[in-house]
Amino acid sequence: MKEAKYIFVTGGVTSSLGKGIISASLAKLLKSRGFSVTIQKLDPYINVDPGTLNPYEHGECYVTEDGAETDLDLGHYERFSNSPTSQANNVTTGRIYQHVINMERRGEFLGTTVQVIPHITDEIKRRIRLLGQTGQYDFVITEIGGTVGDIESFPFIEAIRQMRWEMGRNCAVVHLTLVPFLSAAGELKTKPTQHSVKTMLEQGVQPDIIVCRTEHHLNEGIRNKIAQFCNVEPTSVIESIDADSIYDVPVLMLQEKLDIEVLRKTNTPYSDKIDITNWKNFLSRLKNPKAGVTIALVGKYVELKDAYKSIHESFIHAGVVNECSVRIKHVHSEQINKDNLNMHFHDVGGILVAPGFGSRGIEGKILAIEYARTNKLPFLGICLGMQCAVIEFARNVLGYADAHSTEMNPKTSAPVIDLMASQRKVHDMGGTMRLGAYPCRLKPGTKVAALYGEELVSERHRHRFEFNNTYRKQFEDNGMIPVGIYPEDDLVEIVELKEHPWFVGVQFHPEYKSTVARPHPLFAGFVAAVLVHSSR
Repeated sequence: MKEAKYIFVTGGVTSSLGKGIISASLAKLLKSRGFSVTIQKLDPYINVDPGTLNPYEHGECYVTEDGAETDLDLGHYERFSNSPTSQANNVTTGRIYQHVINMERRGEFLGTTVQVIPHITDEIKRRIRLLGQTGQYDFVITEIGGTVGDIESFPFIEAIRQMRWEMGRNCAVVHLTLVPFLSAAGELKTKPTQHSVKTMLEQGVQPDIIVCRTEHHLNEGIRNKIAQFCNVEPTSVIESIDADSIYDVPVLMLQEKLDIEVLRKTNTPYSDKIDITNWKNFLSRLKNPKAGVTIALVGKYVELKDAYKSIHESFIHAGVVNECSVRIKHVHSEQINKDNLNMHFHDVGGILVAPGFGSRGIEGKILAIEYARTNKLPFLGICLGMQCAVIEFARNVLGYADAHSTEMNPKTSAPVIDLMASQRKVHDMGGTMRLGAYPCRLKPGTKVAALYGEELVSERHRHRFEFNNTYRKQFEDNGMIPVGIYPEDDLVEIVELKEHPWFVGVQFHPEYKSTVARPHPLFAGFVAAVLVHSSR
């Protein structure tokens, strides 16, 4: 069985420096050298998972194949590596403490005072080692959320300190920090990096490699200064300069030899052969589009950069497939009314209505869908976006003026979207939705069947409400066709409009499965339809 080596990625000075992108880029490079790699994220917040956090708190919630609600960084890992993650790839402080407290309640610590050290740190180390003990991986890259020095990060840093002593050269620490440029002085400043490393040293951890996020190139003098003050070799000071796209970062890290430093620090034999040809081809097509389209993304969190992160990245992948750039026009659903529809949508080639929960902005989404339907504009609705398409059709085509989802209006006389039977006795909010991958059987001869090229597909879900089959025949008779069905319970997963150039609603989240190597067929097909519409 393989003995995995562990790489820890920590961050200092400030949050949002890009630990997830650096981790994903390192994984991409190591995989391109022939090593098997997985990545996990340790989040220091006390929530058991991010499933009950709204996007204002933590960006989008990413769902894995096995139904774990996880940090959005796992999306980056999958998009870069083209490998699925699981519940084991995301661990929170809440989950750690919950497990230890449950053990204490079962009497597994009888006679012992339960403490942060060793009980909490032992559980952290056990979770870190779980993936490595499968025998599948040469490297396990573990990103520690938050910033070094935060109170909530202490147990994780202590666990790293212990693992370094226990594992020796089979373990290395990469520390991402900031080298800011002060325009008044005209200089890059290394002091924040020095203090960040000093904070780590106070907790007993010496970084092996320092990755410096910067707006300007580091000269040799600055690299040597950081190396001298932070106890690392000059070759272990890696520049991470701001890039036009996150997809540039693996190439930049290759040029900086980050993967070589990691292999050297972990005493891992390697050859000079590395194959990232496909990645470079992707970048070339991304930067040299032959056309451009504009798509409206309608949602209630459009002002947040990370709220619809996977959707944004899926459009990038789909644009490359179609050799076009995709400009996303963010339209806040609360700002849409009957009088300003043309103002919002006159200059777009397609409309995507985003997923979400709750009634805020719902009427704006329904109006946007009506605009797409009546103006023959390509449309894609995801999760709540599909449900809104069903509601709009019921109101304006079937004649149910009161049609709605029982999520928003429990007393509606036409509950075309209703709570799933399996959810009726569920009371806890966290981790209790219909989550993860489920099969979907496609109707032959439909747009989606042609895009997938197969009859049975698997997609990831995150919802409690579903199309109400009581109204199914009426929808079919009037042109909204259920074309994707979950076979076991006969649930409607995909609808298409019969008399429309391209109008698709899906109950699942296709954005979770789009990667650089495998752009999602629904996004690729949607962008292709927008391209056709825009070229008229």
